Formats: sequence, structure tokens, C-alpha cells
Amino acid sequence: MKLHGRSVLVTGAGGFIGSHLVERLVECGCQVRGLVRYNSRSDYGLLEDIPQGHKEKVAVIAGDLRDAGAVRKAVAGVDMIFHLGSLIAIPYSYIHPEEVIETNVMGTLNVMLAAKEHGVSKVVHTSTSEVYGTALYVPIDEKHPLQGQSPYSASKIGADKIVESFHGSFELPVTTIRPFNTYGPRQSARAVIPTIITQALTQPAVHLGAVTPTRDFTYVSDIVEAFIRIAECDDVIGRTFNVGSSLEISIGGLAGRIMGLLGKEIEVVQHDDRLRPEKSEVQRLWADNTLAQRTFGWRPSVSLEEGLQRTIAWVSAHLDRYKIGTYGI
Repeated sequence: MKLHGRSVLVTGAGGFIGSHLVERLVECGCQVRGLVRYNSRSDYGLLEDIPQGHKEKVAVIAGDLRDAGAVRKAVAGVDMIFHLGSLIAIPYSYIHPEEVIETNVMGTLNVMLAAKEHGVSKVVHTSTSEVYGTALYVPIDEKHPLQGQSPYSASKIGADKIVESFHGSFELPVTTIRPFNTYGPRQSARAVIPTIITQALTQPAVHLGAVTPTRDFTYVSDIVEAFIRIAECDDVIGRTFNVGSSLEISIGGLAGRIMGLLGKEIEVVQHDDRLRPEKSEVQRLWADNTLAQRTFGWRPSVSLEEGLQRTIAWVSAHLDRYKIGTYGI
């Protein structure tokens, strides 16, 4: 299934990964429609950052995933859906679990219902490595048990199961992509890599939460390439695929790596207000990406060092966007 000329909808188009995916889909020759969450400023989020020539080719629709009518209108007439829209901040989910669950579970239900109603040819649904919780074994393959260690991860488990059920019940052509930690240009300081970089560039110390947990980081262009390959592959319907680098690094080790690239030696200070509740902290994530390699030939091409260098360069040029030193949830 080639993408050129196809009409596609990207939910969460104004987000970090969503904006990069929209940019790539335009380059693939797609007719792109982007659903962004409405605000009174007519601000399209990170879509504002894509090249003007790309932006002019995107039909932007403002709405809310929780509004079934708005979702049906956004879906009408498209051939394929990339469903990335969700509330993703784990600390925010501790404070506002109802909003997170409504958006991520009911929002996904609305997308599935609209896709079924309009006969969409493929839906690529976005999961998260957080659904695995602390690894029971490593590397983590797609058969690993799902563990809801935060309201956010529970909401994504619920969304994944809604998608699974629509394939089983209605033969809806769906595929779930499960990215591990993604990073790169445009990412907010809610994520750990921009948090470390912005503080290391401007502050006498870097303030973090837990530094011993490990994560598997993949550069955003590689994640986007996985979306593209899934969309073009016929042998993915009804299946779930891990997308990660298959390398793990501790948060403390990551901070040290960034300091080295910056040529700085800065103290890392652990703050209690940045810590997750003990039983909610995911201690270890490490992707097994074998299934993605075998099925659609995907593997990351950007090393951690190269990706960090690119991200440092972008963040350095856009420091005015960040509220440095403020803990953003």
C-alpha cells in the first residue's frame, strides 16, 4: 500500500511526533488532514514549526477527540488514519486522571467508531512503552504483560484494548505501533532530554527526579519512519509492534552523556517533587524490536550520540521557548 496520493488524517498533529509525521507525509505526496485540539488563539501547536511549503499543504481541523461528532467530521473522506492524539504527561495523569482517561480511552473509541463508519482502509494506532510497566524480563517483546502503573499507562492500555477489540469484533484494519521513549527537535521540557539540555546550558545544576531507572531512546525521525513503513506494509493488520533502539541507558547515565557532549561538568540534583510515587515508577524499559525488523524492515538509523547532538543544537537555538528551571508536568 503506497502512500503517495492517499488522503490521510493525523490526530495529535500539533504534537511532537505528530508534527514530524505530518511533515514526512507531505513529503510522501499524501493529502494530509491534521486534527489539533482547539484553542482560542488559533494556535496549531508544533505544526507551526514545519516548513511553510509543507504547512500550506495541510488541512488543519481544530476539535477534541472526546467530541464524537467532531471526530466523525475529521475522518469523513480519508483513506487512512494515524491516531497519535492523546494526553501523554504521566505527572498530569496523577492530578487529572479523569481528563486523561476520557481523552485517551473515549477519544480512541471515537476514532475507531468513525473509522468503522467511514470504511477507512487502515488505522495506525499509537501506544506507548509505558503500558509494559517495569520490565518483568528484558528485552521487552510484544508478548510482555501490560501493567498499569500510572493513570496514563492504564488509559493507554484501555485504548490499545479498544483498538484490539475493533479488529476482533468488526475486522477493522488496525495496527498498533508502540514507541519507546522518543526524543528530538521540538520536544517540550516535559520530557527528560530537553529538561537536561536546557538546564545544563543555563543553570549551575541539573534538577531531576529518579536517576536510576533505565529507558530506551529513539530519535524522532526513526520513529516517523516506522509509522511510514507500517502504513505501507500489508502484513501488519491486527498486530502490535515495538519500536525502540534496543539499547537501554539510565537517566543518570543519559545526563552524563549530555554533559559530555556539552563539555560541561554540572551537578545533578534529585528533587522529591519530581519523583513518581514509588509503585508507579517504571524502573526499566528496553525494547526488543525484532518483530518490526522482520515484518517491515525497520531498525533505527540515528545513534544516540548523533540524535543528542542534533537535539542539543535545536534546543540551543530555541531556548526562548523553555521555562527553564520550572518543573513542567
